[in-house]
Amino acid sequence: MTTQTHTPADVPAKNATATTPAPVLDKGKDGRGATTVADGVVAKIAGIAIQEIPGVHALGGGAARAIGTLREKVGQKDLTQGVNVEVGQTQVAVDVTLVVEYPHPLQEVADNARDAVYTAIEDLVGMEVTEVNITITDIHVPSEDADSDDAEREPRVA
Repeated sequence: MTTQTHTPADVPAKNATATTPAPVLDKGKDGRGATTVADGVVAKIAGIAIQEIPGVHALGGGAARAIGTLREKVGQKDLTQGVNVEVGQTQVAVDVTLVVEYPHPLQEVADNARDAVYTAIEDLVGMEVTEVNITITDIHVPSEDADSDDAEREPRVA
């Protein structure tokens, strides 16, 4: 969890203690209070940013996608699926697992996803992103979906 605190200029910012799980950031001098951003919020921001990238078919590995499909059928979409974040006091590291649509260039999709995560987290959360590691676990071939649908509808033998 990330906390931003605003203190008067003559009072030094409080640092996180062993009993306080949320780090404290000195982001202002107006003395109006603290802002805490949960790790899940940072992960969700990254997930939303990645889903908007052309060529990204899905986030997460096989098991996560299977569970995600079940969630979507009951009306709940997990925007953090396939996204893990490690949040420090002023920095964030992100690990992303995704599936790319064929025939998009894998490195181009990964670079665009990485850029989107950097921009979204730095702009919306206000923290420095130290690294975004992308793992591509699969490619999605659109014709595979069409073939499997046809196979279910038409009998294979007469």
